[in-house]
Amino acid sequence: MNILQLLADSFLKILIPGIKVTIPLTVISFTLSLIIGTIVALVQFADIKVLKTLARFYIWVIRGTPLLIQLFVVFYGLPSVGILIDPFPAAVIVFSINEGAYNAETIRGALESIPKGQIEAGYCCGLNFIQVMWYIVLPQAFRVAFPSLANSLIAMVKNTSLAANITVLEMFMVTQQIVARTYQALALYLELAFIYLMFSTVLTKLQSYLENRFNAKGVQR
Repeated sequence: MNILQLLADSFLKILIPGIKVTIPLTVISFTLSLIIGTIVALVQFADIKVLKTLARFYIWVIRGTPLLIQLFVVFYGLPSVGILIDPFPAAVIVFSINEGAYNAETIRGALESIPKGQIEAGYCCGLNFIQVMWYIVLPQAFRVAFPSLANSLIAMVKNTSLAANITVLEMFMVTQQIVARTYQALALYLELAFIYLMFSTVLTKLQSYLENRFNAKGVQR
């Protein structure tokens, strides 16, 4: 089998796990990470001392340890204390928690960029803290944070390749299996890189389109 035929035969074998596993893993994990990041950012923004300390500790630990080690701790380490988690849910948990720490800092910075006068005006209108955040602050903060959050999403698509280390059958693991049979590492890994580039390019175009929409509405980043 020549190289071109091998690449043609392997393209769909790699792409299909990307659509069925890599993309769902990214979407689920990033959605959960946004929820985690928003909650942690709001806890810090509210400046409740005990909760803020816990939030800072969480961010410190997660940002200070490698993602791969976090995957190993959850998937290979927790069974030693009787906690067994299947590969895909384990990957979702780790990616969500990991990305949540980074998103928390992005969203916190966006929250702090909102003029204090708008918050005070909300209180003067009789709104409580949650209402002020929901109706006034968060909509603006997410627009400010959008470019950074979009970049994090694109990075997560590529980071999902680490899930192969805990036996998640995503694109990288499938490529490794094909390489083990054919010994054509260079060609197949370049093909894999091209598929990741396709996914990232689509997301980059979508990011650019949405940013232009925000700019057209007069939103300042």
